[in-house]
Amino acid sequence: MAYSIDFRRKVLGVREREQLSITQVAQRFAVGKASVMRWLKQVERKPSGFRRRKLDVAALEQDLRDYPDAYQRERAADSA
Repeated sequence: MAYSIDFRRKVLGVREREQLSITQVAQRFAVGKASVMRWLKQVERKPSGFRRRKLDVAALEQDLRDYPDAYQRERAADSA
């Protein structure tokens, strides 16, 4: 689960204002210590990488037009 940027900033703000340790603030907000340490380095989320798809979307769309009543197992057998 990804925490919102607002929540991350709130956790770090409370830590700074109240001079809490990483462990104390993690316990207070019920998050992992590793998460708090990571947020100290970079509050913003890292962009997710490009995900390569196993299916050619254009080929799937064409197959759906050609064989609209085919089962998924039939489509999988044809592509293998």
